[in-house]
Amino acid sequence: MVVATDVCVHYGSIVALAPSTLRVRRGTSTALVGANGSGKSTLLNLMAGLVRPTSGTIELAPGTRVALVAQQQHQHTWMPLSVADVLRMGRYGERGLLGRLRAEDRRAVAEAAERLDVGGLRKRPYGELSGGQRQRVLVAQALATRPDLLLLDEPITGLDLVSQERILQIIGEETAAGTTVVLSTHHLGEAKRTDVVMLLAGCLLASGPPEDVLRPELLGEAFGSRLVRDDGSTVVVDEHGHAHDDCPDGEPEAAALLPQHRHDHHAHQHHEHAVDEHT
Repeated sequence: MVVATDVCVHYGSIVALAPSTLRVRRGTSTALVGANGSGKSTLLNLMAGLVRPTSGTIELAPGTRVALVAQQQHQHTWMPLSVADVLRMGRYGERGLLGRLRAEDRRAVAEAAERLDVGGLRKRPYGELSGGQRQRVLVAQALATRPDLLLLDEPITGLDLVSQERILQIIGEETAAGTTVVLSTHHLGEAKRTDVVMLLAGCLLASGPPEDVLRPELLGEAFGSRLVRDDGSTVVVDEHGHAHDDCPDGEPEAAALLPQHRHDHHAHQHHEHAVDEHT
């Protein structure tokens, strides 16, 4: 579905993503894991076509329909838009901004709203919803596009548990139906539910099945001082503040616990080859 070769992104003098080579296979779920500023959002924006690489190439399979749910759900909440208006935007790619929606468009919107349990919110102002409700509306909007590639930037960070579980269920359902899903996260438990984990720290450090990548020695290199080991477990503490409204602002979140592994010198050195073996 996606092939990137030595792709690199600079914003002026800032290197947002150092040269990285990767593949995303069709019909799989991939978690981008890394600290704030590690390149997760940049890589998602590259896949969405919102950012052009400074060097290298990134290619999507011909005819791929892409939907991106970004983090900035607080933007434009002042605009007088109803939830129904926001949901209908998911069909603008097919009909255009001024095009009349057809029966199939209304059906796609209704199905997506039902799956995210936001159908009953259609008449409510979007800006008055809670963070969890807004996020579910935006995911429903993305599903209404009927995407081949669904991109989600930290989709459950800071949400209520009901919204978290519903969105995670949708990710599983979409992958099972053949949609390719790529999401960024700092929740290790969320990453363990995907087929592939790509560990980022300004570039791609390692890529492969969760059990091969979510190891303390690799996480330590990616997260540095944010990685805490205690009582036989590994916890990543995230303080980047990309929370929605459902958690207190500025309150660090601890990712899911992972069993601690013995720090093996050979395993630590082997990560340099992990990208080639699993991309």
